Amino acid sequence: MMKKLIPIFILTVVGIGFVLSAHAFFLKTPPSNNNNASHEIYEKASILHIEDPTENKETYLLEQKVTLRIRTGTYKGQEIRTNHHYSGVPGLDLELEVGDTVLLYMDIQDNELQEIYIADMYRMDWTLFILLLFVSLLLVVGGWKGFKSLIALGFTILAIFEILIPAIVMGYNPLLITIFIASFVTVFTMMMIAGFTTKSLSATLGTVTGVVVAGYLALLIGNLAHLTGVSSEECRSILLSPTLTVDLKGLLFAGILIGALGAIMDVSMSIASSLQEIYKAKPSSSIKELFIAGMNVGKDIMGTMSNTLILAYTGGSLPLLFMYAAYEISFIKIVNLELISAEIIRAIVGSIGLIMSVPLTSIVSSILYITFPSKERSNQALNNTSE
Repeated sequence: MMKKLIPIFILTVVGIGFVLSAHAFFLKTPPSNNNNASHEIYEKASILHIEDPTENKETYLLEQKVTLRIRTGTYKGQEIRTNHHYSGVPGLDLELEVGDTVLLYMDIQDNELQEIYIADMYRMDWTLFILLLFVSLLLVVGGWKGFKSLIALGFTILAIFEILIPAIVMGYNPLLITIFIASFVTVFTMMMIAGFTTKSLSATLGTVTGVVVAGYLALLIGNLAHLTGVSSEECRSILLSPTLTVDLKGLLFAGILIGALGAIMDVSMSIASSLQEIYKAKPSSSIKELFIAGMNVGKDIMGTMSNTLILAYTGGSLPLLFMYAAYEISFIKIVNLELISAEIIRAIVGSIGLIMSVPLTSIVSSILYITFPSKERSNQALNNTSE
């Protein structure tokens, strides 16, 4: 057991050290001088009683008094009453019932509650439930490798929130930062899953090269297509913010790479692993034979994985596509809208990066397995022992 845990512990410590160091480097913000005693918080609350809606004589909109019990934070256990307003816009109003759990907005000034209202339904409980279900299934089905996958996933999330986003907020080039983060995440993930082997090296080189190709294509085609990155309400909010100076076009390209990274890693590892098994079964295989085998495996994989990327992006845009179809907007206008063009380019560029990783991983794996056969067998034996 200790032999299995020591490499993982060392790799995890190195990864966390990298994240903390990079976070400290990129996030060089001066200490806040805001001494205002006012601050806003959100807490979990349960609805105890709801009165019938009445019309507000000034706004002519419906409102109702709601009694709630705060369930988290400093004011936990306290019962409060607040007005819940209805805007009259379908889809925006919250339909409340006794027993519902809601997210409560609280404005506090000088330790006193100044404003309270129901911000939204509370969804974190069910989010945590599905997260725990995912973790449990990953550990039960995946076993030891599932545990290592969980560590790799945690590191990826940590790198995105502690390095990538702060660096972009501080004004660094989003595309370059994303390539840097994607490369390190790939190295960490592959080593965590496959160990310090030629298989992990092959998969890493194939993934990083595919990501770089996707990044270059995203930059080239994005500039030729005059994409600005201002294609959604979120991006417009960032653009209008007086405190944020973010390269929105670079942010768009960064999103393309992040979206494609997982699929490219999947393809590269599948090919590297398949070629390793072929080489173990037939050590006399030549580089050409392994390369052809890798291409055959890759051709089967890239068809389904390209579908995965394109269907994922299509699924995210389905309500928008439905709206255009319902209003019978012309096809040429739809595909020329930046929001749609960006999604099309995002899906295709990611798929091209995925396709390019197939021959690259195949040739790298073939050369490494033939060039370092004894090292590969010893590394594989060590991994089998650890499992």
